[in-house]
Amino acid sequence: MNTARIHAGPSESRFAWRGLDATGATKRGNLIALDATAVRAALKRERITVLVIERRAKAPAPKASHADVTRFTRQLASLLRAGLPLANALELLAHSPGPHGMPRIAAALARDIAGGLRFADSLARHPARFNALYCQLVAVGEASGALAAILARLADDRERAAAQRAKVRAALTYPVAVLLLAFLITAALLIWVVPTFKQIFDGFGAALPAPTQFVLMLSAGAARWSVPAAVAASAGTLAVRSALHRSEAARIAFGRVFLKLPFVGALLTTLCAARWSRALGTLLAAGTPLADTFDSLTHASGNAFFDRASRSISVRLRHGERLAAAMRAAGCFPADVVQPVAVAEESGALDAMLLDVASLADRQVDEKIGLVSSLCEPLVIVVLGALVGGLVVAMYLPIIQLGNVV
Repeated sequence: MNTARIHAGPSESRFAWRGLDATGATKRGNLIALDATAVRAALKRERITVLVIERRAKAPAPKASHADVTRFTRQLASLLRAGLPLANALELLAHSPGPHGMPRIAAALARDIAGGLRFADSLARHPARFNALYCQLVAVGEASGALAAILARLADDRERAAAQRAKVRAALTYPVAVLLLAFLITAALLIWVVPTFKQIFDGFGAALPAPTQFVLMLSAGAARWSVPAAVAASAGTLAVRSALHRSEAARIAFGRVFLKLPFVGALLTTLCAARWSRALGTLLAAGTPLADTFDSLTHASGNAFFDRASRSISVRLRHGERLAAAMRAAGCFPADVVQPVAVAEESGALDAMLLDVASLADRQVDEKIGLVSSLCEPLVIVVLGALVGGLVVAMYLPIIQLGNVV
């Protein structure tokens, strides 16, 4: 069976088709297209003679990952720099091979451009893929005639942010995974192994050491409450996820808690400040007035607490307050970010200073990632030693005492 695909926009449908290939063999397949005419055109490019086309159902919305959008941005910037018109560049990307939904989105954008819609307005029809900051920068690029340069800068920023997320994830995943594995192993020992020792200890007919009694008590509690605890933990996780999805107040509270975590909190605060400063500096450097930038910063930091700070800063600026004072009042920006902003407001070089602050914060993030990694390694060793070593010692202590008596 052969399955073809044409990439189109939100009103696409899924079609079933049957036809003959160049050798006369019968072929069947499914194809996502805007209409039957687009189906015939797509199959004609594959040298298939169409016999039957049937519309089956409305196609699902195209999906694209963060990396897909970044790749699209980089490729579009390169095509525009090569001299291609915007509509032609989008058409070219729409017919690029690949299983991802980005070509379908590119085709929808090309149709919108051909229909007279501004590129930024067309992007705004896909908010799940292109956020307010992306659309605002594209609008500035369209107005100034520097769309290719703006797209290249967007691609750079998205690649840098993706690299930082990968570093943070790598720094935190290893210790969390090791500690989780140690916890699971300890729970398994308490539930299935320690009761075997208890049967042996009952035959001693003597008082057990305090560490052994404590471990036996933990074992009894684990055997009795492990299943209810697992159910409660699962239910709690689902409840938290539901609250974060539905309630902005919950997302803000959760974001604030993350910024207060030991070791990790300082890293996340610097990371959010770097993203926020770079986004604001990029908007200002592109020519956006300061008062108009904050509507595009609602999701720039990746933390709901920082996003709320953007709204409060915007309100303070409208009341005549300086940016540095508003940032300081928000209570989430490090002092080494606020102070340079205060100096830049006096000198009139706020956009350049914000980008410099973001670059400095990026370097601090890299340093803190290394520090967190170096601190996590001995912490993991200590926790593992305390869990496993303490358990082993507590279980063999009565046997050692019995051997000394004998």
